[in-house]
Amino acid sequence: MLRAALTSGGGRGRHLPALLPHHRLLSGSSIAALFSQPSPPADPSAAIQSAGVDLSHADTIPALLLDPDLAGNYPAASRFFSWAASLPASAAALNSKSFNSMLQLAAANGDADRFWSLVASMRSKGYGISKPAFRAASESFRAKDMARDADLLQEAYAAHARNAAAAEVCKVLRAQDKDESSKLTMLSELGVEVTDELVALVMEKVGQLPRQAMVFFRWVEQLAGAGISWGKVYNAMARALGREDCIEEFREVLRKMRGKGLQMDRDVYVTVTHRFLKRKMVEDAVDLFRFMTGRPEKLSTEDFVFLLKKVVLTGDLDLKLVTRVVRYYRNAGNEVKASAFDAVLKSLRSVGRLGASGRVLRAMEEGGFAPDCADHKKAVLAMCNAANLEEAHKYLANVEESGYKLGPKIWSCLVQKYSLGENVDKAVSCFHEMFERSDNEDMGSALEVLVSGLYKKKGAKEAFKVLKNLVSEKAVVPWQTTYKYLIHKLIRQGYQKEAFEVLSLMKSNGFPPFIDPCIAQISKSGTVDDALGLLNAMSSKAFPSRTVYVHLFQALFKEGRHEVAQQLLSQSPASIQNHADVCDIFDRMKLEEPAAAALADG
Repeated sequence: MLRAALTSGGGRGRHLPALLPHHRLLSGSSIAALFSQPSPPADPSAAIQSAGVDLSHADTIPALLLDPDLAGNYPAASRFFSWAASLPASAAALNSKSFNSMLQLAAANGDADRFWSLVASMRSKGYGISKPAFRAASESFRAKDMARDADLLQEAYAAHARNAAAAEVCKVLRAQDKDESSKLTMLSELGVEVTDELVALVMEKVGQLPRQAMVFFRWVEQLAGAGISWGKVYNAMARALGREDCIEEFREVLRKMRGKGLQMDRDVYVTVTHRFLKRKMVEDAVDLFRFMTGRPEKLSTEDFVFLLKKVVLTGDLDLKLVTRVVRYYRNAGNEVKASAFDAVLKSLRSVGRLGASGRVLRAMEEGGFAPDCADHKKAVLAMCNAANLEEAHKYLANVEESGYKLGPKIWSCLVQKYSLGENVDKAVSCFHEMFERSDNEDMGSALEVLVSGLYKKKGAKEAFKVLKNLVSEKAVVPWQTTYKYLIHKLIRQGYQKEAFEVLSLMKSNGFPPFIDPCIAQISKSGTVDDALGLLNAMSSKAFPSRTVYVHLFQALFKEGRHEVAQQLLSQSPASIQNHADVCDIFDRMKLEEPAAAALADG
């Protein structure tokens, strides 16, 4: 019965004979009858095949959709098309003509949802809207007061036309067997209008192929009319050609832009700059920065600092490029702030180049940066931290000779670094220079590290000589801890006389003498002369230090050196011999001796 329905169709079968070269004819009315119900038959393909209709033929489905009987029954036509779309490609040929035929039916019946769904499907398959379908659908939309859909269709059709034109251009550009001259001729013969949209579409496809892009741009320059936006064209050119393998072409683009008074978009600048820096093309990045500073709109501080940091990070440090970046930025009317140098220091630290801090600051200064004392201090400290002491020393001296006063703390840091290094003699020399420049201010910290360094490298006696000279001849006042440290080291190395002299110096600077190490050493192994040396250092002839005598006698008795104590007493002034505390010590000793002897005999 189904077969009968398919093969019957009255006189309507005459619509298709010229279109469908099949054994049997299948009319639009038969298809309409087959798909008139919301749910199609279980197996329409079997019925259609038994009727001898070949849906895989390219013209079959378009012809069926245009048949008045099926076209007049839109629901059936829509179901038929959906069913055909669900079949394998080998079973039903849904080509561009098929979609365009269905588009006309959807528009004619005001089915906007189905229409745009079809357009999306066509776009995904690479199909475009044909001119007959566009005209028919536009008329249908306008007639049904569907102005919005008509306008959208106009845009979609124009976009397809542009895409088609761009595809033709790209096909010529990609021709492997053609030289540049031939490609230019072929492009001209296409008859394509050069527009901003065409440039954008082509660049999406060949932007990563600079040689093809260059041919395209030369063609654009030859044929583009007055309506084209040259700013967009040249920015697209710059984005595509800003790379190592066509740098000369890129520079040519910049020259043309400058000649035409065109500005580079910031996003293009950022893209190309990052590309240059990634490929270590630092000088080209700096040249591009110079080009950008010519714009009326100023570059941001972030752009300036970013490039400056990259210059000091990438490859070999080129100080001339540092100067150029700062100069270009300054010449564009910008102020270079101290924060820029701070950022540069962080970058230098990150790659172990702090030792070049002074040279970088000088290069920035040559470009127009005006560093203050704080900036110079940062540079010196950075070089000290990097152990670039000779350069730091020279830089510090030159800066102060030019009128800046960086202060004793900076000199102190340099002395300390020298003291901790191998060249302790340089530390001594630097300390003297520090003293001359700093008026004896804040010497203590540097001197303590200097004494420690001298002791470690040359021994306690050499450290004593330097300290004695500075205190006696330069009136330098060491810290109390420095005196104590040196006394300990001198006693440990057997330099008692020098230790006693340090006690005198300590006393002259108003510190309480640090006698404990001296008394401990004398009480254990010292002689009477050693004891007298300590007492002479601590007492004046008129006023002997009774306290020191008492401590010394007590220590000698504690160590059991009674004979040495008696000899010392016999050589002491009468005021000491008759002092009550001293007499009490020796009286107790006389009482303790018999008891000790009795214990020994027992």
